[in-house]
This record gives sequence, structure tokens and C-alpha cells, in this order.
Amino acid sequence: MSFKHPFLPRRESIAVKVGNIIVGGESPIVVQSMTNTDTADEVATTKQIAELASSGSEMVRITVNTAEAAAAVAGIKSRLKHMGIDVPLVGDFHFNGHKLLSQYPECAQALDKYRINPGNVGRGKRRDEQFATMIELAVKYNKAVRIGVNWGSMDQELLARLMDENAQLAEPKEPKNVMFETVIRSAIDSALAAEKLGLAKDRIILSCKMSDVQDLITVYRAIAERCDYALHLGLTEAGMGSKGIVASTAALSILLHEGIGDTIRISLTPEPGATRTKEVIVAQEILQTMGLRAFVPLVTACPGCGRTSSTYFQELAEQIQSYLRQQMPVWATQYQGVETMSVAVMGCVVNGPGESKHANIGISLPGTGESPVAPVYEDGEKTVTLKGDNIAAEFQALLDQYIERTYQKNQ
Repeated sequence: MSFKHPFLPRRESIAVKVGNIIVGGESPIVVQSMTNTDTADEVATTKQIAELASSGSEMVRITVNTAEAAAAVAGIKSRLKHMGIDVPLVGDFHFNGHKLLSQYPECAQALDKYRINPGNVGRGKRRDEQFATMIELAVKYNKAVRIGVNWGSMDQELLARLMDENAQLAEPKEPKNVMFETVIRSAIDSALAAEKLGLAKDRIILSCKMSDVQDLITVYRAIAERCDYALHLGLTEAGMGSKGIVASTAALSILLHEGIGDTIRISLTPEPGATRTKEVIVAQEILQTMGLRAFVPLVTACPGCGRTSSTYFQELAEQIQSYLRQQMPVWATQYQGVETMSVAVMGCVVNGPGESKHANIGISLPGTGESPVAPVYEDGEKTVTLKGDNIAAEFQALLDQYIERTYQKNQ
């Protein structure tokens, strides 16, 4: 009997070039993030973009909401280039994007993608004119555009019209379903309008973000059936801490499993004073634990029980995981495939040897009452037994040696 991961085929979508990366088509699912600095502060914004890019964000979105912010974009791009960072920048526009892109051509040229919300570009005739201005500038500068509709910022005129049409039906739909349709129609109709204005289909990405898990799944399943534009996934206003992580994982994992989604962002509210990089790490770990991409070697570690009264294995697991993530940018330039490596740090004899043998390299630490020795396994074979007070440093050294010996060096 053979077993396979029961993934559905990846949804076919149009490939979109954004800066130096490709979103959609047959390209890997792209991880992106967003700054929370005042974009007008070039130094702070550049620093945060660099942090996000270093942590693995493959695109970074910045707020462009004022003249000062727009004026700073070209300088931020220049600073990043001077640092050797070539991450694509996405400008997030609401309400006044048509003015800022028109008045600051250096901003329009420096950005790699414009993010437009159809519900926030004006009303009536002004809406059409202002939307057209932004699309025409995207065409002029050959930029990609994400048409992003959010649950909280729908096109109210379209919603009112669809609600009126629904009320005339013999069997009206539930109001929530009409709102879902509004979100989807707003995105697709705006994309079609952008194409009529000259924006190529392979320059368009769509998103229909919700803040409720089931709502997000419902809407993305529907839009995936109705168009072949590349899709950006994200649970908007996901929340803080474990709630945000769990909600985002629950929603995105289902859609990704069904082959829906070409780029993702995890919209976590950061803890006070914390960095923004957590959202990047969570996005990577969702994709990696689902077997869709590999970014950094992951550590398998047991949860602990009455057999592991010592916290040593927990501390070692955390230390090794941090070391792997810290070293990965260096290893990525030196070795091929090291991001797929599996490491096990186990806490007692029950599952320790088995899990350690299953990993590329693993260590089984002694549990309560067990002999104070820690066997190390490499590719299923026991290679050495560590003991004493220097186990952590010795295992880390063995890890480095395993990588150097196992993975092909880049030329």
C-alpha cells in the first residue's frame, strides 16, 4: 500500500511579475508582510523592511497615505539598494492614491506593485476617474496591481444595488451571501475594468480578505472558481498572539490544501514593542509544515510529560531552533537544500530514539531516572553518545559538521 499527501491540484492562475519575483502560475507560493512604521521616516521604514526581508519576507508592503510618505518612497528604495536588498515594495493606497501617484512620479516608479481597494477610491463618477488614474499610471510604469477588497471596506454603491436586486427575488438570499457577492464582484469587476484601461491580465492580483475564518474560506472558494487571476490570501485583522496564529492557520491551510492561493500574508497584531517578523515566520511555517515549501530546518520536539521533569530538552530545542533560523541566511548562500533538513530534540527514551532516527539528525536526551547519556542519530544510525555538561555545544557542533558533510556546496 502506498500513501500520498491528499493535496488537490494547484489552481491554475496567471503568473504575475512583481519586481524580481513571480506570483502565481507554477511559481512557489510567495510570503509577504507589511511595515507599521511611518513611511515618511525613511530610516525607520528602511530598517523594518530590511528586518522583514532578512526574516524571509519576499515582498513588503508599505503605507503610502500622505505627501510626505510618497516623497520618501524613492529614498527608501535607494537605501535598500545600497544595503544590497532587492525585495519588491508594494504601495498601499486608500482614498488619495490617484493624487499621490500623479504628484510623485518617483514614488510611482520606485514601487513594484500598487495595492488598490475599489471601495476606497471615491464615489460615483469620481470613483471611476480616480481608479482610472491609478491604473493608467500602473500601465505607464509597467507595475503590477493588487486589487484588494476587504470585508470592512466594500463598494457601498455596489452593495446597495445588489441588496435591492436581491430584495426583488422570489426567494431572496441571506444578506450575508449578498455581501459575499459584493466583495467578489467588486474585485472581479474592478479587474475587468483595469484590463479595459490597458492593464494586462498578467499584471493583476486579487484579494478578498475577511476577518472570519469560515467567511474567508467561502469567499475564496467562490472567487477561485470564477476567475484565473493570481490570488493573495490573508485573514484580515487576524488578532494578536495565539488567536491570530490559530485563526490564520485554520483559514489559510484549508485553502492552500485545496490549491487556492499564490501569495500569503499573516496579519498579526504584534505584541507591544515586538518586531513584525513573527508574521513572516508564521507564514513560512504554515507553508513548510504543509509540505508546500521549505525555508529553514524545522525541529521536532516532544511536548514533555512526567518522564521529563527536567526542562533541559525544552531549552535545547529552543536553542537549536533559534540557531537554525539565525544561521539559515548564511547556509542558504553556502549549501543547497539545507532548508529541507529535519532535526529532532527529544526528552526521554519512549519516543526519543525513534524520532531521532527518523530525522536527518537527532538527539535523545535522558528523561527522569534514565541514564545521563544522550545518543545522537544521523540518517537513522547512532553515531555518538553525548554526556556531561556540554551537550548543547557538542550537539550544535555535530549539526554544523553534518550540514558541511551532507549538503552540496554552492559554486
